[in-house]
Amino acid sequence: MTRTRSTLRTAVAVAASALALALAACGSPADAGPSMQVWVLQDKALNPVQQKVTDTYNAGKPSVRAAVQPFANDPYKQKLQTAIGSPNAPDVFLNWGGGNLNTYVKAGNVTDLTAALDANPAFKNSFLPSVLDGGKINGRYYGVPMAGVQPVILFFNKDVLAKAGVTAPPATWAAMLAAIDRLKAAGVIPIALAGSQAWTELMWLEYLLERVGGPQVFADIEAGKPGAWSHPAVLTALTMIRDLVDRGAFGTSFGSVGQDSGGADALLAKGKAGMLLMGSWEYAGQLSTAPEFVQNGRLGWAPFPAVEGGKGDAKAVVGNPSNFFSVSAKSAHGPHAISYIEKTVTSPDYVSGLIKIGQVPAVAGLSAQLASGPNASYTTFVYDMVKDAPSFTQSWDQALDPATAQKMLTNLQQVFNKQISPQQFVTAMGT
Repeated sequence: MTRTRSTLRTAVAVAASALALALAACGSPADAGPSMQVWVLQDKALNPVQQKVTDTYNAGKPSVRAAVQPFANDPYKQKLQTAIGSPNAPDVFLNWGGGNLNTYVKAGNVTDLTAALDANPAFKNSFLPSVLDGGKINGRYYGVPMAGVQPVILFFNKDVLAKAGVTAPPATWAAMLAAIDRLKAAGVIPIALAGSQAWTELMWLEYLLERVGGPQVFADIEAGKPGAWSHPAVLTALTMIRDLVDRGAFGTSFGSVGQDSGGADALLAKGKAGMLLMGSWEYAGQLSTAPEFVQNGRLGWAPFPAVEGGKGDAKAVVGNPSNFFSVSAKSAHGPHAISYIEKTVTSPDYVSGLIKIGQVPAVAGLSAQLASGPNASYTTFVYDMVKDAPSFTQSWDQALDPATAQKMLTNLQQVFNKQISPQQFVTAMGT
């Protein structure tokens, strides 16, 4: 799943081979003895922060130094897949948790970090529990959060809602439907949706299933349990989506709107739509493309509404818990790789560095630090949302294996486009 507009998540695929070489060289001088390789994604904001803490780590004169090697997003995935089980595997490598990480765990290519975390409770307890669990596979920890949290949030245009008589963002599903009807009557698109890219539509199914059935329903789907897609909550959530489409919630041309091109963002910022369900990177995106919209206080944000009668907790969130650091099972420097992770990803310099570039670290006890930092009202909202969440379900197209994820996205887009029924989706995914 690509989030090309995210300054909080997406690796910036720029011509940065020189940067990669410079960082690697800086992290491991030729005369410094053995070094371990730390593979990350190219990110012109985050890479300097990573290099700074790596330099600090190396300044402590460990017996094995760390060398940071950034890669562009798509080449990185291919290179990691090829190298992970070979003698050329990195010692520490970035991954997205979920199905992405599980593939390598099943192949025996990832070090189990559970014992190391249990042996260092101060480090383990420094993370928000719901985010740390994103690196857990079959009850064991194989990844540690190394970037900001990215929950999916309901954004809204305050002026548009007010003009339509919607006095507050909808906190319940009944209020959501009422808001949709008011916005439609006011002549605006109730909810902006970049329907040309199915992952934007997936957010609706993720949250509705969570609210209707609770987190265990998708957990069973992710685990591949027989009949999991046939759980009644799946059909209920899909039926609610079809009702939104029929109600005109997304307008009439959402299928031609693109997220990568900023179509849905522009609809919200220009007052042509009232709401938008998107990952937390939307704030940074709007700040970049429509700064007055943000700075004038017209952009609002709220949790996804509760669904009356649903089994899910209204505080549960979905999205991308974080990116993770894992250690290769082929690493010749396993203990040193673990030590590197423990001494960097929760260090004060790293945490403050993440905050300065607009990320919300997955670290406990940051409320005061965020409140005194830039964009405080937004970052504290995101932090509290994740901190108080009883569960943080990973985006399905990252949690599932690639083949199942693509099949799901294709069928879901057909549901939104009214090409198949909710029941046909359930039947197709169950086969």
